[in-house]
Amino acid sequence: MIQMQTEKGGITVSNSVFTNIVGMAASNCFGVKGMAVRSMTDGLVHLLRREAMGKGVLVNFHEDNSISIDLHIMVDHGINLTAVADSIISEVRYVVQKTTETEVRDVNVFIDSMIVGA
Repeated sequence: MIQMQTEKGGITVSNSVFTNIVGMAASNCFGVKGMAVRSMTDGLVHLLRREAMGKGVLVNFHEDNSISIDLHIMVDHGINLTAVADSIISEVRYVVQKTTETEVRDVNVFIDSMIVGA
């Protein structure tokens, strides 16, 4: 959770706000099928629906009110993984900083699976 003070009062931004912003920003990037989560029961990677995409995101808060972001994604088969990851990092950093005015230290992208066809 991030807390900010303005001349009009205090603002608190919760973890769920950050995870939803990150999930939407990453999902809108070219080649991204969606957010991913590894099942604890069967060990398989599952594609998350749009309303649950925040589960593929981990936000770490730092003492200086900056954040680090880890996100797990599924991508289309046959795309350039480096280009997609760079695009996601840039987009997530920009959207989070623009919407919340929070400094983003790191964005770590974990490509958990590729989807063929579909």
